[in-house]
Amino acid sequence: MIFIFFLYGLVFGSFFNLVGIRVPVGRSVMTPRSMCTACNHLLTARELIPVVSYVWQNRSCRVCCSPISPLYPFVEIITACLFAFAYAKFGFQLPLLKALTLISLLMIIFVSDIVYMLIPNKILLFFTYLFLIQWIFLPASMKMDVLLAGVMGGGLLILMAAVCKGGIGGGDIKLFILLGFVLGLKEFLVTFILSVWLGALGGLLGMMLGKVKRGQPFPFGPFIVVAALLVLFYGEFIFTFYLSLFHN
Repeated sequence: MIFIFFLYGLVFGSFFNLVGIRVPVGRSVMTPRSMCTACNHLLTARELIPVVSYVWQNRSCRVCCSPISPLYPFVEIITACLFAFAYAKFGFQLPLLKALTLISLLMIIFVSDIVYMLIPNKILLFFTYLFLIQWIFLPASMKMDVLLAGVMGGGLLILMAAVCKGGIGGGDIKLFILLGFVLGLKEFLVTFILSVWLGALGGLLGMMLGKVKRGQPFPFGPFIVVAALLVLFYGEFIFTFYLSLFHN
């Protein structure tokens, strides 16, 4: 069964690439068919097999030989692994549905922010509807917790944005608010702290490698994505470990 979820993840990962690349620029995810961005060659079925086609075509377009971004197979493989791991951890229970929905959102955000440094409102709004439907079936105590997390998280981040004068993007703020609503207050706080640390380390590493200049904006979304995924699977452990740092 885990292998089946892995295969589903490969297929959905390919679709998430498409959504993350098309939606931010206002293009339909239905039409036109997938094509080479360099020569507009319409891709055939055998050129659309997740990961396999990338390797088979030697990482380039079969017609014009333009290189294919490694982002495509990376997202496909990561999504496949996350889907399989979600099933292994949660089984066929309600948390699995939340996990798969959250993974889907995060992988699309990862693509859009890497490519455009943009987190589209359309994507956030669509997934908000999905999470609202799932929220209906939560116990009353959990409903209040996630609502409180969303409100407090939103207020905190809007205040930070005002103090930092644009140091955090509007899309990041909206994503954090939605994550608070999905994860709950404790997990939201862990996600926020972890993403800030990861972002700081990523920015420092980028400057050391000459990829990021001081004062130059860089996508923060991928660090939020990594932090949220870690909290989804290991939130309690991370929270306990973080508290233990202050008890020693």
